[in-house]
Formats: sequence, C-alpha cells, structure tokens
Amino acid sequence: MGEIISTREAYGRALCEYGENPDIVAFDADLTICTMSCYFAEKYPERFRNAGIAEANMIGMSAGVAATGKIVFCHTFAMFAAGRGYDQIRNSVAYPGLNVKIVGTHAGLSVGEDGATHQCIEDLSLMRTIPGMVVINPCDADETRAAVKAMIEYKGPCYLRLGRSGVENVTSSFEGYDFQIGKGITLKEGTDVTIIATGLMVQIALEAAEFLQEKGIVARVIDMHTIKPIDKDIIVKAAKETGAIVTTEEHNIIGGLGATVAEVLGETCPVPLIRHGVEDIFGHSGTAQALMVKYGLTKEKLVEKAELAISMKK
Repeated sequence: MGEIISTREAYGRALCEYGENPDIVAFDADLTICTMSCYFAEKYPERFRNAGIAEANMIGMSAGVAATGKIVFCHTFAMFAAGRGYDQIRNSVAYPGLNVKIVGTHAGLSVGEDGATHQCIEDLSLMRTIPGMVVINPCDADETRAAVKAMIEYKGPCYLRLGRSGVENVTSSFEGYDFQIGKGITLKEGTDVTIIATGLMVQIALEAAEFLQEKGIVARVIDMHTIKPIDKDIIVKAAKETGAIVTTEEHNIIGGLGATVAEVLGETCPVPLIRHGVEDIFGHSGTAQALMVKYGLTKEKLVEKAELAISMKK
C-alpha cells in the first residue's frame, strides 16, 4: 500500500522544494495552514504575502506581480477561488494570459463537515470554460509534485485542484509513469470498458477494476489528471478499443470530466458513455467517508456504471 497523504500536503512540500527558483512568488487568502502554503511562507518570507480574507483582491495582486515577469502561485479554498475570484481570474489573469497559478484546495465533497457552502463541485466546470486556462486535478502526492513542476515550467494561467483528505499514493507503482500537461495516463489495460478517472476517484477506479476482474470483465483505467487541455487521443483510442466509457469524478457530472469526455466522443467516436459523479445536487455536512457513500462515489457504484455501459454496447 502506498503512502497516505493529502494532495494539499504534497503540494505544500513541492512548492517549498521548487521555491528555490527566485522568480516564484506566492499569495494566500489567510488560509496558509489549510492550503499548506505555510511551508513556502516559512522558507521564503520575502516572496510571500498574506492578502487576508480578500480573495478577489489577492487575484488582482497576483496578476500585477505576474505582469512584472514573476511566476505567481495564489492559494485559497476551491470554493473561494472559483467562486469569489472568478471575475478577476477571467479578466485580470486569463484575458492577458498572465503567469498565475491558482491553487484551489479543499475541493469536492471530501472537505466533509464544512458542508455544502464549502464543498466546491463546480470548479472544474468554471475554470475549464475560461479561454487559455489549464486545469489540473492530480490524484495523489507524486502526481501533485509532478504537476507543480510542470506548472512552473508552463508559461500561462493554470488552475490546480487539491483535496483535504489523505489519499493513497498509486502512480509511483506504475513503470514508465510520465506526467505531462494535457496527456492522460493508462494505469491499467483493458478491452471490455474504459474507466476515465480524475482526482481521488483514480484510486476508486483501480479498486473497481479489480472488482470487475473478478466478474470476468477487463476494464481499462485512465488517469485523466488534466481536464483542460483534455487528451483527445487517449479518449478516442479507448473508445475504439473498448467500445464503452465511464467517467468518474468528485465533481458535478455537469461541466466536469464527464462533460468534457462527452464533447470529445460526440465529435469523434460516439460510444456508450456513463458519467459517474455528483448528480447535480448540493452536498451536506458529514465525514468525508460518509459523504462519498451517500453520493455514490464508491467502487460498488462505479462497477454498476461500468456494467451498464457495457450493456449499452451494440
């Protein structure tokens, strides 16, 4: 079993590690311990500023510093970044194409007891519709570290989605794993159905594939860490070779990974597609584990979706 660590914790360590680059500057909206930007703040205080509980202003400040040639990382909860900061992200960061990396932590239902007001299940949808915005949703610690490195090397606006809960490190066990923005990764080969997963649902997809294997169904599992630009080639290849697709995400099925994959398939290779995720409803307060069960974000429900997709094949 791999190390259990949250993607936000892994992110904080990675930013601190790569922070030796003098061009990196960081902002936070008074949540440094929660977003884990505290690691960077402690090591490089001269390149860190706490903007206070003023997310929109923080985005504007980040844009201004980025306009001087710096690589700027700004941090807050996903709900506050995608929600309160949307206007500034669109007009002050993305429109001029500035090198700002928006980091939204505590995304999805797994934020738990904070409830519906803090459980952001719309951020992937909001961010991917902004022209020129790269959207990344890593599944574990190693993938998060690789994503941070790639974002530093990439010139332009990015949105990074991170979670609160600890997740098992799974990508390090796959030989030849290579993180590239816009390139999905096949973690398990299969011929009967393809499960395309993002974020913490990657681990659940791998568990579901094992369950399906016991039933004689060989499922392909793709880790789609980048929602935008989406890897069209890997989607079309999977559609042609397995004939059915299931997407799974800790996000509203409207506008996120499932919708993105549907757009690709509709234009290129229509096959049965089942979207697995939060079905257009708000969250509730509760433990992360209880909420995942309540909203059907489990391997058992994912297996049902895979079997349904297979039954729809011509």
